[in-house]
Amino acid sequence: MSFCKYSTEFVASSKTEIDNIFINDYLPFADPMHVKVYVYGLYKCNDSSAFDNTLEAFAKHLNLSEEDILSAYEYWQEEGLVQMLKTSPIQIRYIPLNNVLSANKLYKSEKYSTFNQQAQEIFEGKREISKTEYGEYYDFLERFHVEQEALLMIIKYCVDSKRSAVGYNYILTVAKNWANEGITTTQAVEERLQAFEQKDSQVQEVLKIIGAKRLAYVEERALMEKWLNDFGFNLDVILFIAKSLKKKGKVSFERIDNLLTKYFEMKLFSIMEIETFEKDKQSLYSLAKEINKAIGVYYESLDTVVENYILKWFNLGFDQSVLLDIAYYCFKKSIRTLEGMDKTIAKFYKLGVLSSQALKEYMDGILSIDDNIKVVLTSLGISRNVNYIDRENYKTWKENWAISDELISHACSLAKGKDNPIKYLSRVLADWHDKGIKTIEEAKNTSAIVETVKSNNSNFTGRSYTREELNALFQSIDEVEI
Repeated sequence: MSFCKYSTEFVASSKTEIDNIFINDYLPFADPMHVKVYVYGLYKCNDSSAFDNTLEAFAKHLNLSEEDILSAYEYWQEEGLVQMLKTSPIQIRYIPLNNVLSANKLYKSEKYSTFNQQAQEIFEGKREISKTEYGEYYDFLERFHVEQEALLMIIKYCVDSKRSAVGYNYILTVAKNWANEGITTTQAVEERLQAFEQKDSQVQEVLKIIGAKRLAYVEERALMEKWLNDFGFNLDVILFIAKSLKKKGKVSFERIDNLLTKYFEMKLFSIMEIETFEKDKQSLYSLAKEINKAIGVYYESLDTVVENYILKWFNLGFDQSVLLDIAYYCFKKSIRTLEGMDKTIAKFYKLGVLSSQALKEYMDGILSIDDNIKVVLTSLGISRNVNYIDRENYKTWKENWAISDELISHACSLAKGKDNPIKYLSRVLADWHDKGIKTIEEAKNTSAIVETVKSNNSNFTGRSYTREELNALFQSIDEVEI
């Protein structure tokens, strides 16, 4: 009898951990009944001395027969996850999954005898497959649940591509990459090879530019698949990039891939777009340098700035002068990062302010509104610059309440001379809005507000601006949500 053990309640209220290796490599391929037995057994391992930790109790609790339980554990023993130490009475030992992966698993010779013979024949006497290599193939087949015929096809494909005694590490790398993409059956491998064969002539065109007189390697066919299908480039663009690199004496599949990946990220898909970018690259880098200087940052390499920001903003439709104006604004607002400027640009984009002309029109609109507000302030006897809260009030009166300039002017005549004329004005206009008053005649026929605002403290102090600095424009931009 154990000196110390968990109570039944303690075990029931605690947690049972399941290794992710089990979830990823074993659970998807096992019978649901086998999974149920394995997981329940893990739970019972928390209190191995419990009175109900028996085969009979297992069967009763899981509503299975004892034969089902034994069959499940035989399956998990073959997978290497448990050991059946005794059969009468039955005793099961769970193996840590890390140990399972690192252990040299024993396989029944008859299970892979045909595979062994056919795999060796593929090499046509170029080299002998060692016992270690066979073991690696078996482990791969078991762990990834790949059909034997499918792996044989992959081995042949790798050998034919390399036309040499290719090593098994290379073969398994290809096989694992395909398995991770879900290519585990003979049919799936056939479809992949057919797709490669269809594109083989295209790969050969690239090899011809490179100057390689051989069949394409597995990796090269995979890259062509990526460029055409994943990235969406057409063959003309791929060959254009290959030829441009050949002129520089730096052509290879790796360099082509680096360039195409770069253009893909910059959303440049046609030869014209790529040529235009390369032609204008110097001006783009100059603009990047000016923007960095304007907001007060420094990048040793401007590649990142151009690729991640400048091109993005140009693709949105912004012109150079507007981008510089925004950069100067960001500096004044203590926005000293390109990420911060990017968010500010998103606000301008939402407003449709993308060009110098659009900026001028938008600015004229804002300043025109400020002129109207200035008239209101003057009529109230207030002499100061327009601020953010003034704009908010005026926007409410005009846009939300639809009050005319004439009615606002009449209300100003009533508010002038009050202790806090703007607050009084707002109260009058709010009252008229609530009563649906739209004309001066209707306003004169209603009772006026007689309550005097006693506080002399104005709520409308704010940072003043000059038109040259465009603060009126930028205040409006700050209100935009993205």
